[in-house]
Amino acid sequence: MTNLKTVWSDEPYTTAYPRPQMVRDSYFPLDGKWDYKIQKGNLSVKPSADTTFDGKILVPFSPESMLSGVNRTLMPDEVLIYRTFFSKQGDDVALLHFGAVDYECKVYVNGNLAAEHIGGYTPFSCEIQSFLKDGDNELTVCVVDPSDTAPISRGKQATKHGGIWYTPQSGIWQSVWLEYLPKTYISKLKITPDFDKKTVTIGVFTNTGTEKFIVTTKDGKRCESNGAAVTLDCSDCTPWTPETPALYPFEVVCGEDKVGSYFAMRKFSVGTREDGRHCFMLNGKPYFMTGLLDQGYWSDGLYTAPSDDALVYDIELAKKCGFNTLRKHIKVEPLRWYYHCDRLGMIVWQDFVNGGGKYNPFAILLLPNIGINVRDDRYGFYARKDKTGRDLYYKEMDEIVDALYNCPSIALWTPFNEGWGQFDSLKACSHLRALDDTRLIDHASGWSDQGGEIRSIHKYFVPFRMPKREKRPVILSEFGGYSMKTEDHSFSDKIFGYAIYDDAAKLDAAIRKLWETELVPAKEQGLCACIYTQLSDVQCEVNGLVTYDRRVVKVDEAALNALNSKLTR
Repeated sequence: MTNLKTVWSDEPYTTAYPRPQMVRDSYFPLDGKWDYKIQKGNLSVKPSADTTFDGKILVPFSPESMLSGVNRTLMPDEVLIYRTFFSKQGDDVALLHFGAVDYECKVYVNGNLAAEHIGGYTPFSCEIQSFLKDGDNELTVCVVDPSDTAPISRGKQATKHGGIWYTPQSGIWQSVWLEYLPKTYISKLKITPDFDKKTVTIGVFTNTGTEKFIVTTKDGKRCESNGAAVTLDCSDCTPWTPETPALYPFEVVCGEDKVGSYFAMRKFSVGTREDGRHCFMLNGKPYFMTGLLDQGYWSDGLYTAPSDDALVYDIELAKKCGFNTLRKHIKVEPLRWYYHCDRLGMIVWQDFVNGGGKYNPFAILLLPNIGINVRDDRYGFYARKDKTGRDLYYKEMDEIVDALYNCPSIALWTPFNEGWGQFDSLKACSHLRALDDTRLIDHASGWSDQGGEIRSIHKYFVPFRMPKREKRPVILSEFGGYSMKTEDHSFSDKIFGYAIYDDAAKLDAAIRKLWETELVPAKEQGLCACIYTQLSDVQCEVNGLVTYDRRVVKVDEAALNALNSKLTR
């Protein structure tokens, strides 16, 4: 059934405030029904007044999704053209925001080129006031997406989907909105908690450079600055944990501009237990992270959740089952998802997005699984010969870290997964550490280990056993993948899984055995964290705890919660 609907499908789509850590009163959402056209061509196409459109598309859903109203795949030799109209709201600076557009786009306002962007997973914005006129204004976006026909970051998207590869997405898939701002406005905040010193440092950046600003917390603390970052005393703040996700709102005023935000006091690190074994630490105390692989796909919206409530549902389901961590797998979510993790108490492991050329199964599957790790500076071996693609990886890394740096729930970055498009991973980790030295890094999840900070293991077909004589922290970053097809709630008759069960009782029993015979003993031997595959079914993969349409939870939530308590107590 490729037309599966979630419980939110038939509700009118409403836009929630897209950037919870930079909230302004000036907010004009542009999500809704736009004109669209798909035609042969590339980004040299410039829409004209006589362009004939194919119909309406519901932004921010990709044209490949059911909820978009289009249900058509954008091919690599085609261009997708969007058009909408909006009214000018005064003479202030008009800042146009895009949450994400996959993959490369040009933005026109009243026929004038306002912005260009490459990369399908990061936000961007542009000033457009010089192009505006009184009355209606035309906004046009042109998009191309080569998907897996080019060595770009694409995640699990494939033109021929099946198994662990999914329907490609294209175009606008996160919210679009406008803000009207004073001439000098706040462009970015950088929030860095220091748990050991019981302080938080807040940097404020503006479009014009260094400016005076004032920070005021909800409890009345006030700090003025001539432009340098300010440091606030947080000795009375409750530490953030999944059990007590304490957030502290504050406000920044810079001239006539004002934004609302929040911070949390927490620290992620590596330490040792009383028995001398490595462990992950949260706020200076040993903390076992038990989590789910979360790919963030929806049966009706694909990359885009059908509603804000849907995002909350997934996080709360994971918590009900006793998990305290979600590994966001090869995808970057809208900022609202991270906000919900922050406020509900869910640790996040954030993957970067795989890219490169066509993957070589011999390189990424066979050799690593017989213990041979080829050095990842051999670009041809890892399908990374294209220098432009390697350069874009660093550009996207910079943009992702910049977008997500302030999210308290993010504990760990994963630059590469299972050797797909991997290259120079230790250099990438050094670059990443320079961008953010407050979080853990899993340099090569699964295999193709190059000797990074963490030993990361994927184990599916054979029992997991702790490696001997390993001097680094050990994590089981993927395991399980137990599958059960649910009639009337599955994407197709083709199913993929690492072990297949035909009823819920057998699935629950297999999970119980896995926890009791492998995970609990491994934790006693020094395992730091584990990530079960996976939260939800995704197309042909039916190894989720819940079906693709989120209508049927396959497992006993209370029983799984009790099993996880054996890991976290």
